Order: sequence, then C-alpha cells, then structure tokens
Amino acid sequence: MINQENVNAMTEENPNKFGKRNVLLSVKDLRVWFELRKFGFGHAGYVHAVDGVNFELKDGDSIAIVGESGCGKSSLMKTILALYKPTKGEITFGDYTLNDLKGKNLKDYRSKVGFVQQDPYGALPPFMSVQTILEEPLIINGVKDKAERIERIQKVLEEVKMTPTIDFLPKFPHMLSGGQQQRIVIARAMILNPKLLVADEPVSMLDASVRVEILRLLRGLQEKYNLAVIYVTHDLSTVRYFSERIFVMYAGQVIEKSQVDLLVDNPLHPYTFALLEATSDPDAHNATVMKEIPPGEPPSLVKPPEGCRFHPRCPKIIKGVCDVKEPPEFQPEPNHYVSCWLYE
Repeated sequence: MINQENVNAMTEENPNKFGKRNVLLSVKDLRVWFELRKFGFGHAGYVHAVDGVNFELKDGDSIAIVGESGCGKSSLMKTILALYKPTKGEITFGDYTLNDLKGKNLKDYRSKVGFVQQDPYGALPPFMSVQTILEEPLIINGVKDKAERIERIQKVLEEVKMTPTIDFLPKFPHMLSGGQQQRIVIARAMILNPKLLVADEPVSMLDASVRVEILRLLRGLQEKYNLAVIYVTHDLSTVRYFSERIFVMYAGQVIEKSQVDLLVDNPLHPYTFALLEATSDPDAHNATVMKEIPPGEPPSLVKPPEGCRFHPRCPKIIKGVCDVKEPPEFQPEPNHYVSCWLYE
C-alpha cells in the first residue's frame, strides 16, 4: 500500500503549463476479436477481447485503465501499440490511422509511442549490456553517429536517475536490482522522445519501497515532456496518485469512466464498487469486518452473456432488464459516465 505522504508531490498539476491541448489519440467503437479454429481449420467462433471501446487522449493527459485479469486491458493496450489489428472501429494518432498502418508509417508511429513492460527482467535481453539495449532503438531509427547515440543514452540515463551513467553502460540486466531494471525499461521507452507512453503494470513486480520512486519518476517525465500516458493496472491504490481520468473495464467493455477522485469517492457501477472493496486498505476495522465481494469469474468472451455482462455476478441485478438488454452509457453526474440500468 502506498503511503500518501510520500506521493503528495505526484498529485500537483498545472493544466495551463502547456497551453491548449490537442487530441493525440482517438479510439472509436474499437473491437478486437480473435478467431477460434476447430482442429486448426473450421471456424469455431470469436473471442471478443475488446468490444466497443471509445475514448480520447489529449497531449499531456494521463488515464488509467483498470480491471481484473481477463477484462481486455492487455488486448486494448497491444492494439494501441499496433501489435494487434482492430477487427472493427478506428484508432487515430495524429495524422495516422492505425487500422492500415504498415511499412515506414508503422515504424514512424512506433517511434512516437514508448512502452513500459510489467516484468523488467523479462523485458531486457540478458545477453545485452545497458548500452547495447539503449543503443538498439537509435540504430533501428537511423541515428548513425555513434557519438550522438552515446550522448542521448547518457542523457536518458540521467533522466531516470541512473548515475553516474558511465558505471551502468557496461552492466547486464542480471547485475541490476529490480528497480534499476525498471528504470532501464523506462529509459528505453523514452530514448526516441515519444509523445505517448503506455505503462503496463509498471510497479506490480517491484517492492513496495520502490513503487513510489518509479511512479514519481514517470510522473516527472510526463510533466517535463508533456507526455500522454496510458497507465494499465488492476491496482487501484496507485491510480489516484498518477492519473487524471480512469476507465473501468469488464469483459471487453468500458463500464464506468470519470475523473479519478470522483470515481474513487463515489463509485457507481456495482463492479467498480467491488474493485474498490478488494483494494488493500490499512484500516484496523478490516481485521473484524469481512468485505463482501461478488463471487464468480468474468464471463466467457467467446459467448458473452446477454444484457449487462456483469449481471451473473451483480448483487443489484434488475431481473428482466439487466439480463436482457445491454445498458447504454448514462451520466448520473457531471463528467461521470456509467453503463448500468440502475441509473436509467
């Protein structure tokens, strides 16, 4: 659990620092379905990993995408990274439409999007030194002058607090601590001066004492370079200290979205309430009171249930409504949207 006194500095914002902000990333009715084959040949259906997601991300904005395992967070993230192709819908990034990106345009797009992986040790090649790891993206993207490459590597190492830089250049990943490995992953994501940073559970593999440092580092880089950040996580205890907006996903759909403080203080969807109840909270009251969380597992994404996809687990189900009709998006209060028939 993150201590609030250690992260107050991360919540300071200056929305006018960079003036008017433009829409950087737009996701419209995105659907990512994976085809299933029977015995490798016959069609056997689709896995509806992402099923109708909409949002916009502006320059310098930070959003969090939360939900339990299997909700579609990773599939959404990998589609934004252009690792998966959208089945339906559209993703635009500046002048690019990701649906049909290829060749030089795809390479250029990926140079503008940094990726911070969840497992730093698994993300770093064990046979490559820190210098080689950070030099590789520069070589691939046409930085031919070796002196310029070394200068940029040293600069980015200083940005992630890996100093003196000369000591870390020859080291291999196994010679670094978990926190240092994650700083190298962040340095690699920043080496090409991206406009968007996608962070996939960037602190879940780290000790509690290191998590605040990494989050503060990411927050500092975001503010310094006006980075847009997509923070993918299931840990709601870190979200309110890092992101301005939050999207809650369940079974491939965004079921609630709002400003972070508004959602944490007043969750509307029964699933969001259950997520918050499951979050670690250092309260002595928890020693004597058992929080009730809806039992069960997320539904099959091959044959999602009719109506609201949470209705088989929902303690507030409206029979004949929730299990029949898929809820549209309602706005019970300003800037707070929820897909739930309770707010019709």
